[in-house]
Amino acid sequence: MNNRERHIGLLRRSIEVSKAARAAGNTPFGALLADAEGRILLEQGNVEVTTGDCTGHAEAALMAEASKRYAKEELRTYALYASTEPCAMCAGAIYWGDVGTVVYAMAEEKLIGLTGGDERNLTLRLPCRDVFAAGRKPVEVIGPFPELEAEAAAAHEGYWR
Repeated sequence: MNNRERHIGLLRRSIEVSKAARAAGNTPFGALLADAEGRILLEQGNVEVTTGDCTGHAEAALMAEASKRYAKEELRTYALYASTEPCAMCAGAIYWGDVGTVVYAMAEEKLIGLTGGDERNLTLRLPCRDVFAAGRKPVEVIGPFPELEAEAAAAHEGYWR
């Protein structure tokens, strides 16, 4: 299996996690952490609605747990996979958590097109690449994956106003 095939498989899993988050009453976003061999170490859906925690985005919640379990040296070799491009807050959590690579299925601009003016997702127009570029350590970003956009978007169908 080549890297692209591995990325697609792990992104599909993050999309399944996003669907589970929605089914649990949260917004439809999912993330997972994988090691250099592609083994899934952690999975996390959004929990902001059910916990009442505005920082309960999938990626931020995943990073909170990952930073407790793994040393920064390990995290630099890991990749975070997300159903949708991480928002500015989540990109900050990823940056401070020292994850070395971010891979995402659907771009934030595509998400903005789906959510429109819904007050539950008035996200900043700030691509994660721009957040990472403002930092002083490298974070590799891979995405979006056009062949997965429809799958990632399907988790959002009928959710946003």
